[in-house]
Amino acid sequence: MHGSEKLTGLVEIMAQLRGPQGCPWDREQTHASLRPYLLEETYEVLHALDTGDEEELRHELGDLLLQVIYHAQIAAEAGRFDIGAVIEAISAKMIRRHPHVFGDAKANSAAELTHLWEKIKQQEGKKSALDGVPHALPALQRAARLQQKARAAAASVAEVETNWQAFRAAAAAGEKEGPQRDHRPLPELYGDLLFRLVALGRGLGLNAEDCLREACHRFEKEFEGSRK
Repeated sequence: MHGSEKLTGLVEIMAQLRGPQGCPWDREQTHASLRPYLLEETYEVLHALDTGDEEELRHELGDLLLQVIYHAQIAAEAGRFDIGAVIEAISAKMIRRHPHVFGDAKANSAAELTHLWEKIKQQEGKKSALDGVPHALPALQRAARLQQKARAAAASVAEVETNWQAFRAAAAAGEKEGPQRDHRPLPELYGDLLFRLVALGRGLGLNAEDCLREACHRFEKEFEGSRK
């Protein structure tokens, strides 16, 4: 059975689950009620990628695909769009955004590609260079994407040190006032420090989200080891 036939079969399974004789739980789900599951399945895929477990990755990608099918089915029942329209839209987008592959445009470097993509996005009606960065992204990942979109320069160690010293002085001073006290709220200073650290990592070829996730994993292993 070809991939397209298997996809059709999955769509039919979801339609039956949502049908009159289907599953009561599946029938009552909405776009809103499925949000936590979509997020959870996304992170399960990331975990499978982190562990390098191909069998787990295969299963988790299936679970994530099911969420796409689920949302498309709900939209189809409301007469808005179906999975075919979803596939058509992303296919058209990929062709439109790669004229150097599917058309006559030329792009021989990453810089030329970036310029080409920004031009295409403007033609698509994007209001600014920062459009298309989802607010729901994890904060570290969103910071990196905003910096990339804005073509912000990577931070230097000296710049991070400046932010650190401002945060350190404010944290040490607490509510006290003085010449060394930065009058900005401590959370703001802390956020600026994190944002600058993301920029520093970008310059070093590091992904802040991945690095923090690995740090969490190391902490878990060390914590569990210390309890044995």
